[in-house]
Amino acid sequence: MLRLALIAFSLGTFTSCKSEEPVKPAINMNDFVVPPPKEYTFATTPFWADEFDKEGLPDASKWSYDVGNSGWGNNELQNYTNANIKNAHIENGILTIEAIKETSGSSAYTSARIVTKGKNDFLYGRVEARAKIPAGRGNWPAIWMLASQSDYGTQYWPDNGEIDILEHVGYNPGVIHASVHTKAYNHIINTQKTATTVLENWDTEFHKFRIDWTPDYVRAFIDDKQYFEFKNPKGGWEQWPFDKKQHILMNLAIGGNWGGQKGVDDTIFPNKFQIDYIRVYALNP
Repeated sequence: MLRLALIAFSLGTFTSCKSEEPVKPAINMNDFVVPPPKEYTFATTPFWADEFDKEGLPDASKWSYDVGNSGWGNNELQNYTNANIKNAHIENGILTIEAIKETSGSSAYTSARIVTKGKNDFLYGRVEARAKIPAGRGNWPAIWMLASQSDYGTQYWPDNGEIDILEHVGYNPGVIHASVHTKAYNHIINTQKTATTVLENWDTEFHKFRIDWTPDYVRAFIDDKQYFEFKNPKGGWEQWPFDKKQHILMNLAIGGNWGGQKGVDDTIFPNKFQIDYIRVYALNP
């Protein structure tokens, strides 16, 4: 009997101690709220812009020229000229990049490719350009960005990245492309990140083409309507090399692996890519 009493006393003591411990509430996963991704803002005044108000050649303090007829990695047919007013000229507040059918070295066409490298290299921002796209099978106008240095990988391209604000190929009228290219995602291996939209009055009216470049995403817009987003995968430079400075390029290519897939219509020349302005706004802290 004494043994049973001791056992009963011990059990009572244990139960009493156990009941005095605070009861922990059950974890409800529905109570956890994932914070939304940061929404970035941009300055309201551009830190760099060209309104193309001064007639003649593009402003040499803002633009340089890529020159030659190397094919530019795409088997393009034009010879890009250096400060030739026939191929790049400003008149009535409009920059015209003009492709002409004329023999130039081993090329049958001339055109221009103007760049801000060394004159406007920047990290993150909003780029806006108001432009009118030329019609014509065989042309390939573009406003885009490339790295201003080669910090990643063993190849400048695609390892250091490309951001395409506007691309259009003449054989596919009105279909506008925005893309990014990196080592992991590029058109050579058919993994590029891209989107398209169909634009009305694309060759008769000016439209605003825009890119928002932040540490977390690249977004593309036409007339302030978003149609493309590439989020930073956080997987290293092979996927996201866009944490280094880039510069702007504007050009009108002829032919090439993409633009020339259905040949070149020689009746379209002279062919004119027109830009009203281009502005770059800083990313707010």
